[in-house]
Amino acid sequence: MPKSTAANSVAGATVSSLPLSEGPPSEGPPRHRWWILAVIGVAQLMVVLDSTIVNIALPSAQQDLGFSDGDRQWIVTAYALAFGSLLLLGGRIADLFGRKMTFLVGLVGFAGASAVGGAAGSFEMLVGARAVQGLFGALLAPAALSLLTTTFTDAKERAKAFGVYGAIAGAGGAIGLLLGGVLTEHLDWRWTLYVNIAFAAVAFAGGAVLLRRSTRDKTAKIDVPGAILVSAGLFCLVYGFSNAETHDWSSAATWGFLAAGAALLAAFTWWQTRSPHPLLPLRVLLDRNRGASFISVLLLGAGMFGVFLFLTYYLQQTLGYTPIETGLAFLPMIAALMIASTIATTVLVPRIGPKPIVPLGMGLAAAGMVWLTGLDLNSGYAADIMPPLVVAGLGLGLVMAPAMALATEGVRAEDTGVASAAVNTMQQVGGSLGTALLNTLSTSAVANYLEGRNPKDPGVVAQAGLEGYSTAYWWSAAFFGVGLVISAVLYRRGAPAADPSGAPVVHM
Repeated sequence: MPKSTAANSVAGATVSSLPLSEGPPSEGPPRHRWWILAVIGVAQLMVVLDSTIVNIALPSAQQDLGFSDGDRQWIVTAYALAFGSLLLLGGRIADLFGRKMTFLVGLVGFAGASAVGGAAGSFEMLVGARAVQGLFGALLAPAALSLLTTTFTDAKERAKAFGVYGAIAGAGGAIGLLLGGVLTEHLDWRWTLYVNIAFAAVAFAGGAVLLRRSTRDKTAKIDVPGAILVSAGLFCLVYGFSNAETHDWSSAATWGFLAAGAALLAAFTWWQTRSPHPLLPLRVLLDRNRGASFISVLLLGAGMFGVFLFLTYYLQQTLGYTPIETGLAFLPMIAALMIASTIATTVLVPRIGPKPIVPLGMGLAAAGMVWLTGLDLNSGYAADIMPPLVVAGLGLGLVMAPAMALATEGVRAEDTGVASAAVNTMQQVGGSLGTALLNTLSTSAVANYLEGRNPKDPGVVAQAGLEGYSTAYWWSAAFFGVGLVISAVLYRRGAPAADPSGAPVVHM
C-alpha cells in the first residue's frame, strides 16, 4: 500500500533536514505561526492519508467500476508514480514562483482531481484523476516543508513544529486506514476521494489569510531536460513491470519499456553531471551512509507498499472483513512502526550507528513477510495475522526512520531541500515499482494455479487467491533480504559524526 506519502505516513517518526529560512531579515517570526502550523498540518494530513485511504476502498471501487485484478494496482501506482517522479521538480517550482502561491495552487489542484476521481464513471477516469492528484501533491509537499522552515526560525520552536509535523505524518497512515473504512462502509468508496475537498478548503482558507508571500529566487532555473528524462524513465520502468502481467516477460511491450526506462535514467544521471542547474546534484548521493539510505528506502518501499495492497484484499475478500475492520487490523503494525522509529532515531542510531540497526530492521521485515505466507482460508487475527504484522512493523520502523534521517544528514545547506525531496522520491518510486512487480507476480501465480482446475469452483478460486498473496509476500521478503545485505555492507560503522558545516537535522 503505497504510503506516500505512504512515505511520510510510515516514516512518520522522523522529520529530515530542511533548508534554513532565508526569510525576511527585518521581520520577526509570523505572529500567527502556530496557526500556520495547523494549516500546513491539515495539508500534510490530506496528502499522507490519501495514499492509504483509497486502498481500503479498492475492493469496493473494483466491484463498482468492474476493472480487473491486473489493473487494480494502477489506482495505487498512478498516484505514487506521479507524486514521486515530480517531487524534485515541485521543489524547484516553489523556488521559482514562491512557496505560498505553489502551496495554494497545489491545494486547489489536489481538491479538483479528488472531485473528478470521486465522480469517476470508469477505470480510466479514476486512474487519470489519481495521477493528477499525485502531480499536485508533488507541488504541495515541498512547498509545505519550505513554509514550515521559513515560518519557524527559532531553533526550539522549530523543533516543536517539526515534532508536530512528524506526528501528523506518522499518524496519517492509521487515520487514512480508519477513515477509509468508515467512509466506504457507511457512505461509499467515492467519499474517500471527496473528503479531500474538505481538507483542501480548510487549508486553502487558512493559507490565503495567514501565509506570507515569499521573495522569488530569480536565479533559480528549472532543469527541464532532467525533469523530462527522470519522469519518462520512471514511467517506462513501472509500465514495463505492469505489462508483464498481460504480456510475457519476453514481449517487447515488457522488456522494451524496461530497457527504455533504464536508458532514460542513465541519460538523466549523465545529464545531472553537465546541467548548470541539476535537478538532483549527484554529490547528494555519493556519501556512503546517504547512498545506503537511498537504496534502503527504495527497497523498503518496494517491499512494503505492495504488501498493504494484498493484505487488504486478503482480509476483505478471503476472510470477509468489513472496511472498518480492515483498517483496525493494521493499527498494531502502525503502532509498532512508530515505536520502533522513535527508539531507533532517539536511542539506538545516535549511540551505535545505523550499521546494526537498519540490517536488523530489514531482517525483521523479511521475517514478518515469510510468516504471512502461512496464512490460509481459516486464519485467525490474534494468532495468525497480528503477530507477523507487529514483527514487520518493528522492522519497518527500524529501517525507515534512520534511513530517512541519514539520507539528508550532512548535506550542504543549499542541498537539503533536494535531498529531502529525493528520499521521498525513492520511497514513492520504490512503492510504484514494487506494487507493479508484485501485482504482476501475484496474478501470474493465480493463473498458474488455475491451470487444469475448475475456475468456477469457489474453493479453487479462494485457494488461487492465497497462492497469489503468498507469492507477493515471498517476493517482498526477498526485497527486504537484498536490503539487509546492501545496508550491512554500505553503512559505516559507529554513530554518525555531526558535521558542523552541514544543515541541521531535526528528529522527533
